[in-house]
Amino acid sequence: MCLAVPGKIVDVWEDQGTRMATVDFDGIRKEICLAYLPDAELGDYAIVHDGFAISKVDEVSARETLQMFRELGVLDEELR
Repeated sequence: MCLAVPGKIVDVWEDQGTRMATVDFDGIRKEICLAYLPDAELGDYAIVHDGFAISKVDEVSARETLQMFRELGVLDEELR
């Protein structure tokens, strides 16, 4: 399965001309690319698919979705 997962941007930097971020997915942190979401800022919530932030989402929706993924038992599987 390959879901798009919401997470909170907790760090932003540039790597060889590409904006990158650390995103927190309910306690699991991953490095992702912000190339498709250049206006993303620290503290924003973003939908991430295959290592790329693809859209912003509000905090309430992000938390509800993360909780649902946890309840379904797919969050850890998706973030390996």
